[in-house]
Amino acid sequence: MTSTPSGAISLTGRIECWPIAGTFTISRGAKTEAVVVVAEVSQGGLTGSGECVPYPRYGETPEATLQAIQAVQAPLASGMDRIALQERMPAGAARNALDCALADLEAKRAGRRIWNLLGRPAPEPCTTAYTISLGTSEAMAEASAKAAHRQLLKIKLGGDGDGARIAAVRKAAPRSELIVDANEAWTEDNLAANLAACADAGVTLIEQPLPAGKDAALARIRRPVAICADESVHDRASLAGLRGRYDAVNIKLDKTGGLTEALAMADAARALGFEIMIGCMVATSLAMAPAMLIAQAARFVDLDGPLLLAKDRDHGLRYEGSLIYPPDAALWG
Repeated sequence: MTSTPSGAISLTGRIECWPIAGTFTISRGAKTEAVVVVAEVSQGGLTGSGECVPYPRYGETPEATLQAIQAVQAPLASGMDRIALQERMPAGAARNALDCALADLEAKRAGRRIWNLLGRPAPEPCTTAYTISLGTSEAMAEASAKAAHRQLLKIKLGGDGDGARIAAVRKAAPRSELIVDANEAWTEDNLAANLAACADAGVTLIEQPLPAGKDAALARIRRPVAICADESVHDRASLAGLRGRYDAVNIKLDKTGGLTEALAMADAARALGFEIMIGCMVATSLAMAPAMLIAQAARFVDLDGPLLLAKDRDHGLRYEGSLIYPPDAALWG
């Protein structure tokens, strides 16, 4: 995107806090609010927006992410476009917010939807997972029973007693498809037993059972359930090393550094034979909207972030049961 007679691009950013409905718990801890960073790029009376979630797992903080966004004000004003951004900033949350904001501005300037500009199919409604937080077997069974009408449940595991947890969940939600996310919390010692328990419960997919960098055992054992890389995969550069260990990859825009790399990564992953999962952090619909372009070719869609919030932002995505609908132009793209 180059400067036009309507003026140079201006940039603003801010940190926002969105309360979670209850508590969201995974193996690394619990939180009661989603802290997001929003980037807005404006030109000629039009504004494009993007949202990211800094992830402490990768050393990101909201404050540092906001600073990284603000640091590219001058290059943007000088005409840096979305493609040049890929070289200017590393993959991560800050680039994600900027990349999606620039894509949104492109669509507004063209008066067209972003998928048309990118030559991608128009997104259609799709089934999204609904997350069950980590807890006791009893608590997770109770939460699963309340969500048993949903087609796809994502079960957070990651501690002693995971076998009992997944068995209790399956009993409480006998007809739902189940996927599991261990968030790197299993070990080589309990891997086989946990895989067997998931297989017995009819689990379809298991995300990141072992820590990133310590997952070589996945290539040596029989995998009775498909295994999906999450923390072990970030962008296209990390795909080749996953072959033989993983069957699928979880693409998250906060890891890829935006929609631009995410689309390229999805194409590359499919070419290597991986199934695609599109995932999210707990965030508002503004963070989910760009991911809907990836969801069209994904076997597993996990874009339930707004459903976990006490309130979503204005013009949020429409959720009906397990279906998630494409974004209106008033939200993004």
